[in-house]
Amino acid sequence: MKRSTLGRVLALPAAAALTFGLVACGSANEGGGNGDSGEGGGSGGGVSGTISGAGASSQDAAQQAWQAGFLGNNPDATVNYDPSGSGAGREQFVAGGVDFAGSDAYLDEEELAGAKERCGQVVEVPAYVSPIAVIFNLEGVDQLNLKPATIAKIFNQKITKWNDPAIAADNPGVQLPDTAITPVNRSDESGTTENFVEYLKAAAPQDWPHEVSGDWPVQGGEAAQGTSGVVQAVSNGNGTIGYADASQAGDLSTAKVGVGEEFVQYSPEAAAKVLEVSERVQGRGEYSFAYDLARDTTEAGTYPIVLVSYELACANYDDANKAELVKAYFQYIISEEGQKASAESAGSAPISDALRQQIQPAVDAISAKG
Repeated sequence: MKRSTLGRVLALPAAAALTFGLVACGSANEGGGNGDSGEGGGSGGGVSGTISGAGASSQDAAQQAWQAGFLGNNPDATVNYDPSGSGAGREQFVAGGVDFAGSDAYLDEEELAGAKERCGQVVEVPAYVSPIAVIFNLEGVDQLNLKPATIAKIFNQKITKWNDPAIAADNPGVQLPDTAITPVNRSDESGTTENFVEYLKAAAPQDWPHEVSGDWPVQGGEAAQGTSGVVQAVSNGNGTIGYADASQAGDLSTAKVGVGEEFVQYSPEAAAKVLEVSERVQGRGEYSFAYDLARDTTEAGTYPIVLVSYELACANYDDANKAELVKAYFQYIISEEGQKASAESAGSAPISDALRQQIQPAVDAISAKG
């Protein structure tokens, strides 16, 4: 499967870091399994000091929730996160400019080599999973089943009417009108676009001939700025269809997606399950949990249109206090408490207990060089 390259941009000058000693405002993107948040992360923990991270803006709302929960338990600690973008975050992390990073793609080979030179071993764990919904607005219709090939043809403008035989075949009994389909896409470069297009390329390669990119490749249709713009454009039309972070779908109808012999509605559980059916990339080190997402899975109950974002850290730090603080913060992030906090704040899908148990040793391994 293809590696997501979401957010691979040039490093930008760091914006003022977000510090949760103040009340921060942000927007959602567009310990073990018992809920213990681990060393220093649980109630009564006592880590102190300052760490700084940078990276994916998709994690911004989640990072704010993680910071609020973690710092509530550790009032003498400060955690900064600059949502400068995945590419910028990875570059700063490899260069040693930040203590940790958030990224909507795992490190590529060149980045991994640089990170290993800095860190010895790299901790790379998926901690933020966000389903991407196929949203639509069609008068008289509030439920639809859509196969991957049908979705690809609609957004590639090969299916142009809602009563097309391909749509009708998967929606028996639904009165589909002879209404023109208006596909709505992002006008700006977007990680949501890149993940959605990656799904189309993997699940319906014959019907989606375009290369994977954060820029929408098909001319025509309707374009809108940002997730909110897509949601608004779909809401304001009739016969419209688009894609958006599920947490921002609002009252719009969302399609069930064909997976194997069934149609799956997005849910936190179905979105998180994609990691369980995906292959871990081998040869990257024992603490790297990078996954090639199984976008074309036929596994029942799995929703494959998702954004998966990683947390990056060193297994070994020069500074023992930073090592302790990063470890405690990461333990909180992957804990049940931390995952619940990001789900409530950012609409993300909590990772499963099974995945938490797999990645827990990687977080536990964070320490100071000895």
